[in-house]
Amino acid sequence: MPTAFEFEATDLDGRVQPLSQWQGKVLLVVNVASKCGFTPQYQGLEALWRKYGPRGLVVLGFPCDQFGHQEPGDAEEIRRFCSLTYDVTFPMFAKIEVNGANAHPLWKWLKAEKGGLLGIDAIKWNFTKFLVGRDGRVLKRYAPTDAPESLAADIEAALG
Repeated sequence: MPTAFEFEATDLDGRVQPLSQWQGKVLLVVNVASKCGFTPQYQGLEALWRKYGPRGLVVLGFPCDQFGHQEPGDAEEIRRFCSLTYDVTFPMFAKIEVNGANAHPLWKWLKAEKGGLLGIDAIKWNFTKFLVGRDGRVLKRYAPTDAPESLAADIEAALG
């Protein structure tokens, strides 16, 4: 059975990053967008990264433009927006698709591991979050409406 650490993704600089580099860490994987009503969650995600990063949490941001064309920019525009607006320092990846035939393999796997409400696995909107344990297995899926700070107890538990 695969784990999150068996996947790879291209970062904003165009470099392929194996998720195995974070083997043994807790991952919070999020599809993000710059022009979404939930975009201010970048602030909460960055706060989680800064607070729990030293204990082993890694926040991974995956820009996605599949919902209302809310991530129209290229990699440089995304980087600039995240840096200047929210001082994002956690790892960010190149724009991906999370649903459909061209969905990134990591996201296909995440959805298969933890389906959504009512048995519908598709990602409903930007800022859907997946918490992955140190063993690479998905622990929990969170809705876009779940504020990052509301995940603190689950993150604490996953960090041990």
